[in-house]
Amino acid sequence: MTEPATPADTRFFVAHMQKTAGTTLRDRLRSTFTEDQIYPNGRDGDDARISVISVKHLEQQWAVRGHEIRLLTGHFPVRTVELLPGDIDWVTVTVLREPVERVLSFLRHQREVEPRFADSTLEQIYADPVSQGGLLTNHMVKMLSLTAAEMTEGALTPVAVDDSRVDRAARNLADGIDVLGLQERFDLFCIDLETAFGWDLGPPLFMNRTQPVDSPWRDSADAGLYDEDDIGNLVGDGHAVTVAGIMENYVAQYAYVTADVYEQAMGCLLY
Repeated sequence: MTEPATPADTRFFVAHMQKTAGTTLRDRLRSTFTEDQIYPNGRDGDDARISVISVKHLEQQWAVRGHEIRLLTGHFPVRTVELLPGDIDWVTVTVLREPVERVLSFLRHQREVEPRFADSTLEQIYADPVSQGGLLTNHMVKMLSLTAAEMTEGALTPVAVDDSRVDRAARNLADGIDVLGLQERFDLFCIDLETAFGWDLGPPLFMNRTQPVDSPWRDSADAGLYDEDDIGNLVGDGHAVTVAGIMENYVAQYAYVTADVYEQAMGCLLY
């Protein structure tokens, strides 16, 4: 294990966006931090799913052993550390991923780990209300934009995503993230971390990797546009459109259509 070349009172927070190599990053960081210095570890509860997503559980464990934690990881919104007591020098780290690829990886992962989805198509999993309300829709925007006061359920807190929330996410990305990586360049990101902080992250690892599968979204270039209710939930059966291209946008994803395509798909004029 290599001692990090940073002051002893510096704490690191890895805000783990779902399906962006956060688990791999945490496990590579074990080469630098001891188990006692990492949250969560085996002393933080029997159910790892709770310890990596419940802000309330984190607060409880922080009261028990916060004094020894130097590396905080989990599916926690980027402003979670504002809920933890003490005048702490936090370095906030996160990794983002191209949104369509992140969603496809999430859907494949759900089919692998959730028995109820074992025989489901990716489209069926995507349309599932529980999936939509969890870590699927606008996940990175939510993680970047939630305030400490809004976090009733941590990363699972329901929010309506509008232009103001996207703007807040962009501001927090620019002002609240100290170290930003991209999943598509993950190995280079790890090298940058080693150089910046004097860490030894060990050899490359691959955790929770899913294999691409056939999907109409990728093979026939079709996508579904859905109507929404007042709080952003999908309603109706959707409207099929053909995708002409995909842009890179790491905070939100938009569908750009011509007036003719909109009228054909949605059945009404675009004003």
